[in-house]
Amino acid sequence: MDRRSFLRTSALGGSAAAATTLAAPAYAQGKRTLTMVTTWGRGLAGVHDAAQYCADGITAVTDGQLTVDLKAAGELVGAFEVFDAVSAGQADMYHGVDYYFLGQHPALSFFSQIPFGMTFQEFNNWFYHAGGRELADELYGIFGLKAFPAGNTGPQAGGWYSREINSPEDFQGLKFRMPGQGGEVLGKLGASVQNLPGAEVYQALASGAIEGTEWIGPWADEKAGFQEITKIYYTAGFHEPGPVLNLTLNLDTWESLTPAQQAAVQQVATACHGWNMSQFMANNSSALQRLQAAGVQVMEFPDAVWDAFGAAAQEVIQESMDDEIYATCHESYMASLKSSAGWNSRSQAIFTEQRDRVIGL
Repeated sequence: MDRRSFLRTSALGGSAAAATTLAAPAYAQGKRTLTMVTTWGRGLAGVHDAAQYCADGITAVTDGQLTVDLKAAGELVGAFEVFDAVSAGQADMYHGVDYYFLGQHPALSFFSQIPFGMTFQEFNNWFYHAGGRELADELYGIFGLKAFPAGNTGPQAGGWYSREINSPEDFQGLKFRMPGQGGEVLGKLGASVQNLPGAEVYQALASGAIEGTEWIGPWADEKAGFQEITKIYYTAGFHEPGPVLNLTLNLDTWESLTPAQQAAVQQVATACHGWNMSQFMANNSSALQRLQAAGVQVMEFPDAVWDAFGAAAQEVIQESMDDEIYATCHESYMASLKSSAGWNSRSQAIFTEQRDRVIGL
């Protein structure tokens, strides 16, 4: 459809515009301004960077034919409102992590993260080469959306705690911030789980409203300042071995773009996906060293706790199997994961273990 008919028929150009205070996309001399909302507070290390990378990249690659106006969480809509805002056409796109929106559909977990799920590379194998992209189009299409992987934090840390975790029973009554299915796992272990936007976590931990939190990993966690509140840090977590950040467009907006503009959006998202993962991985080790130098205790969960995580995770993952799309995504996801792990366990895993032993890393 051309731009004029898009303006007549889209939610922002039609009657929905009168029902919202959000501005419609701007058109001038063949150029468009698209509004991006995000689940991230402005300046949050890594995650906001990924959103900014996409906004700047789309503007640059299209030579200004598309200008992306980035609104961080709370500047236009709240962090947990971006899915609905873009689905309704009140904004053109969002950047965020979709386990915040499992109330919309539980299968969104497969395009963000499931407990004991895929790493960055394993997700890419599935999404780009083993059916994930097609399932994403089906799922997001229900909500009038088009999603692209556009960021990844790599394996996330187990989190910050006010006390040591020596057994599964230590989670009983613990007020802990963890979103998505990971949070549901801790709930089964007796934790009082809270889902807070990233920008609100520091204050909640400092005030005692929560007794622990996961965020991302050493670099982003150091930037957030959690080491100022507690010194107990578990560096390996079960919940997010490779969480995917998505750039998600309103489907009408997507279909109104020219083929060249669509290609630009997709290519920028793909570039951001790898760039962001590298950003986190390049910074985590040095950040961890600084945290340890500041007195942070680097901990590992005991095997009994890992076993409890695993048993509860299987319960959580199975609970939505009565939904046909969820079950289909699960079958495809697990088949791809098994295939990827089968080769990795005989190649990269052995190589890295031997490399580190031989050269003394």
